[in-house]
Amino acid sequence: MSDFLQVSGKTFLVFGVANRKSVAWAVAKTLEEQGGRVVYSVRSEARKKSLETLLAGKPVFLCDVEQEGAASRLAGEVAAAGFAPLSGIVHSIAFANYSEGFKPFHETKRADFLQATAVSAFSLVEVANAFKPHLAPTASVVTIGISSLLVTPDNYGYMGPIKAALESSVRFLAKSFSADSAVRFNVVGSGPLKTSASAGIPGYLESYLYAEKLTYRKKNLDTQEVANATVFLLSDRSSGVNGTTLVVDAGLGSNYFDKEIVRLAMRMEK
Repeated sequence: MSDFLQVSGKTFLVFGVANRKSVAWAVAKTLEEQGGRVVYSVRSEARKKSLETLLAGKPVFLCDVEQEGAASRLAGEVAAAGFAPLSGIVHSIAFANYSEGFKPFHETKRADFLQATAVSAFSLVEVANAFKPHLAPTASVVTIGISSLLVTPDNYGYMGPIKAALESSVRFLAKSFSADSAVRFNVVGSGPLKTSASAGIPGYLESYLYAEKLTYRKKNLDTQEVANATVFLLSDRSSGVNGTTLVVDAGLGSNYFDKEIVRLAMRMEK
């Protein structure tokens, strides 16, 4: 059986495993199944302890990207432990404070917006900079975004602009790194998923079920489908893809005027 993806024997760093439902875990598991070696970065000692069973025997490091200098410390620790050069990095990190529910966007609190931006978007810039000396010549960096930037404050709060900043940062990083390397940066634009993180978004279930009706197949994504696309982007088989968002949403971003949805909306309007 041929090794099409050719990730076997290569080392990858994965940020963002929270539990078995995480996109990051599905990606890491797939890489390991394909013969890759995965190094894990988690946010805190408490998170590491909660993952003891899941990550038993695997290399796990701590990095709270909200803290300035954390990415640089992590890069030094990973390199010192002998895990460089890395063939890829998976950035599957996001945080927003929804403790007060959704408010009109103009009422977004400065502290909340800056915190979410630091964790969800700027952390990718810091990670890329910190690990630049420790990446293989053709390494690939992949972050997990959203399928459409047309999200509204009603279904995603103030995270819409922050995810837009993440996606834009990927293109800037791809250009910046191209000056002296062949390292690639891409986004997987995922449709709605059933994850622990999404469960914390107010009203997410209704949006999830609505999105399912907009997919061409009338069935939402499985986390593994997003993981599969991510692993492809991590592999050299996607060498021609750089500074791009690979949309994985089963068609929902192109199916706004599905006749069933229009019929139901008009019936309710009357």
